[in-house]
Amino acid sequence: MSLLRLKTLLVACFSLFALLSVTNSFANESTVAAEGQIANAEKKEGDFNVTETILEHIKDDHSWHLWGHTSIHLPVILKTSKGFEVFSSEKFVDEHHEPVVYKGNFDYKLIEGKTKIVDASGNLDAAASKQLWDLSITKNVASLFVSVFILLVVLLSSAAAYKKTGVKTAPKGLQSFMEPIILFVRDEVAIPNIGAKKSGKYMPFLLTIFFLILTNNFLGLIPFFPGGANVSGNIAFTMTLAVCVFIVVNLSANKSYWEHIFWMPGMHWSMKLFLAPIELIGVFTKPISLMIRLFANITAGHILVLSLICLIFIFKTVFASAIAVPFAVFIGLIELLVAFLQAFIFTMLAAMYIGMATEEHHHEAHEGAAHH
Repeated sequence: MSLLRLKTLLVACFSLFALLSVTNSFANESTVAAEGQIANAEKKEGDFNVTETILEHIKDDHSWHLWGHTSIHLPVILKTSKGFEVFSSEKFVDEHHEPVVYKGNFDYKLIEGKTKIVDASGNLDAAASKQLWDLSITKNVASLFVSVFILLVVLLSSAAAYKKTGVKTAPKGLQSFMEPIILFVRDEVAIPNIGAKKSGKYMPFLLTIFFLILTNNFLGLIPFFPGGANVSGNIAFTMTLAVCVFIVVNLSANKSYWEHIFWMPGMHWSMKLFLAPIELIGVFTKPISLMIRLFANITAGHILVLSLICLIFIFKTVFASAIAVPFAVFIGLIELLVAFLQAFIFTMLAAMYIGMATEEHHHEAHEGAAHH
């Protein structure tokens, strides 16, 4: 029991340290951002743009900020009418970290965080920009690669350990950490929603979704490299996951599932005509709800923490710091729970939709038994 209490205390101390480091890191970055705003935008002394600062921390970027003015410049990959072009995002800023025009096959410039083609005077060339395909490795893409690498190392190491020691021996190391989570997804998510017979077929898909979301949620809470990217708060990421769920659900759907959508059994034909469009719309609204739910919850959590920290720079008093920092730490602790909860909810709803699509309905048997 004493060992368990010690582990719990260590986990609590580590979590508190991590959250305080988040607060300190954001404070340093916000100070630099505030100084830049005052110097570059010629604003009054002490003015602080809260909206710009918060959006700067949650949006995607072509570089990965480390500290101060030090960043990792990521590759820019463009497809234009003149072919492919690859260069470093460092070309978009000068030695003073001010935005500049890069002259390649066209004149390129970052406008609102997106690569655009501009004319000789630096104004947006809308016609040419429409033919521009931006395939760059941005901060979110790089963070996604990091999370995939972490998952491969952890899961392949655990799998290799199982092959070496077998499943009858007690798990050790990464095995002891991963096994309860995998069993939780199987026993609490897959089997109750899909069924014991069919759940094994979809376990790799459900585990991939769960661990991918969970890893990116946790990385998003870490303020320093390789964390800090808002991958789960990116609508493109959540949309891709939702589309994957949509494809799996509809490819797995049986005849009974489609019958319930287009021609509801046991109802008058007039009601069937009325319900068919509604049920068909539901096929598309389910993945849309998955996409928006994950995106909104993760983004809202980041905005709330950042807003509390910004109170320090708005009021510039010790009293504001005494209130904002504890609240930010408290919300940060809740964010740890939300990171796991959102991965669980997304996976559970995906399993529920798969279960609904593969469920066997026995209308005819029930109706025959009722007649007898």
